[in-house]
This record gives sequence, structure tokens and C-alpha cells, in this order.
Amino acid sequence: MSTQPNALRAVRARLALEYPLSLGTFDKYEEAQKAVDTLSDEQFPVENCLIVGTDLKQLERITGRLTWGRVLLGGALSGVWLGLFVGLIFALFDGQNNVVALVASTMIFGAIFGAVWGAITYTATGGHRDFTSVSQVVPSKYEVLVEHKHAQQAREILAKAGVATAGYPGGRPVDISKDQGSQRPTPTSSGGGTPAV
Repeated sequence: MSTQPNALRAVRARLALEYPLSLGTFDKYEEAQKAVDTLSDEQFPVENCLIVGTDLKQLERITGRLTWGRVLLGGALSGVWLGLFVGLIFALFDGQNNVVALVASTMIFGAIFGAVWGAITYTATGGHRDFTSVSQVVPSKYEVLVEHKHAQQAREILAKAGVATAGYPGGRPVDISKDQGSQRPTPTSSGGGTPAV
């Protein structure tokens, strides 16, 4: 039986708030961090807060044109690292004294294999992606959520400190249970940001 689902459930439980309310949204992570830091400075129980990145977008930075030379060189370098690793493993279990020759030969074979494999995979693309890139998924906005029973206190602290929050006047209930695998109902706000009874 795999422990991976249990580990995932434990992570979700640590990230879950029972009835989260929004304290506001921020354009930058540093602004959301500053809001939580302000709460922490006032002895607020910040373990009841959650910063959520929203409006995700994927950025892909093109780093260069992909040529046969770059493909072969990149494959060969990857193969050298693989060959070095395999050679060192073999050297641990080899009783011979010529460890350097063993490691060097596995690195050479690795370079050849890497270059050939790189050529095969590049040919398989048919020239549809002749560039290299790095990509990253980043949020456009950050929302600070807090457990409902501490929402009013948190809003008062932030207002007193002059921390500007965009978003939801009075706070609105936020249902993040769908993302966290929970089926708990979210209470409705009764004007002041506290849950209705």
C-alpha cells in the first residue's frame, strides 16, 4: 500500500483553514508577506493565516535557437554526467586498481550515447520546436486568508498599521475546500466579516 496519498492528505490538512475569510489581495508577494508580518509584529496568531497565489499564468522565456550543434553538445554533456555516475558506481564494486580508466570509459560511452539519443529525440520533433526555453508558472495576485474567528482582529490590526488591501470590503468567505479535498460548508458573511450563526 502506497503512503503517497496519506502524505498528500497530510500536506492538504496543514494548508487548510476551516472557514477562511479574505483579508485582501495584493499584486506582489512581498505586499502579502508584509501584511502577515504586520500581523505577526502585533502578536496576532499568524498560524491562522494562508497566502494563496491566484490567477496563475505560465511564463516561457526563450533562451536560444536550437541547432544540431547545440543538440549534440547538450546530449553529449548529459551523457558524460550519466557516464561519470555509472563509472563511480562500478568503481565501488570493482576490485581492480585501474579506477580512472573505468570511469573515463563510462564517461566516453555516456557522451556517445547522449549525443545519439539527443539526435534521435531532435529528429523526432520534426523541427516543430527549434528553440530552447525555460518556463515557470507564476501567480498574478496574492490573497491573504485568515480563519474566520480571527478575521475582525486581523482587519483592525492592518487598518491601524495602514496596510492597504485591495479586494473585498468587510471580507468575503472564500471556499478553498474544493482544492483541498474537503467538503466542509463555507459560512456566509453577516456584514462584519464574521460567520453567520
